[in-house]
Amino acid sequence: MLENKTMSATLSRPAIPQQAKRVFQGVIFEVWQWEQEMFDGSKETFEKIWRAPGVEMLAVVGDKLILEEQSQPDHHRFTSLPSGRVDEGENILAAAKRELREETGYESADWFTFATYNASGKMVHGTHFFVSLNCTLAGSQQLDSGEHITVRLVGFDELVALADEEKFWICPEFRERLIRASLNSAVKKELYREIFHPTHRAK
Repeated sequence: MLENKTMSATLSRPAIPQQAKRVFQGVIFEVWQWEQEMFDGSKETFEKIWRAPGVEMLAVVGDKLILEEQSQPDHHRFTSLPSGRVDEGENILAAAKRELREETGYESADWFTFATYNASGKMVHGTHFFVSLNCTLAGSQQLDSGEHITVRLVGFDELVALADEEKFWICPEFRERLIRASLNSAVKKELYREIFHPTHRAK
C-alpha cells in the first residue's frame, strides 16, 4: 500500500522528500519512492530506504567501559557497545537509557551527547552516540529471545585496539575515530577526554 509521508508518525524522516510515498514497511526498514524530474524534463522513480534510528552507548564504570560479547540467531559471536533501536514514539535519550538497562543491567544518571552519525546516499539512518558516566549495576539483564549477551569491562586502550577487529561491530564513522586515535596520540587524548570528561549534557 502506498502511504504519503505526511501520514507517517512520530519518528521524523527529514531526508525523505515530502512528496514521497511509503511502498514497503518492515520491522526495521521502510522503502520510500517519489517521482523525480530529470534534467531533460522526463520523470523517473527515485527511492530511498529508511531505517529506524539507532543508539550506541559509551557507558563508563569507574575508569572502564562496558562492552558486550553477544550472539544472535543469525550471527556468530561478536563484540559491540551497548546499542539498540529507537522505537516509534520514543525519545532518543530514553531509548539509550532503556537499551543500556535491558542489555547490561546498568543504569546512569549522567548522560551526555557524544555524536550523531548519519548514513548518506540511498540509506537514511542515524546513529546517536551517548556517553553515560558513573554507571552502576541496577539489576539483571532483560534480554530479548534473540539475544545472548555477556557484559565485560575494558580499559580505554583496549577499546581503541578493537578498531581493526572484524568482530567488533560498530558504525564506520566511530571505527574511523578509533583508528585515528590508534595512530595519533593527540587524537587519542582528545577522544579520551570526550568520553571520560564530556561537557554536553544530554536532554
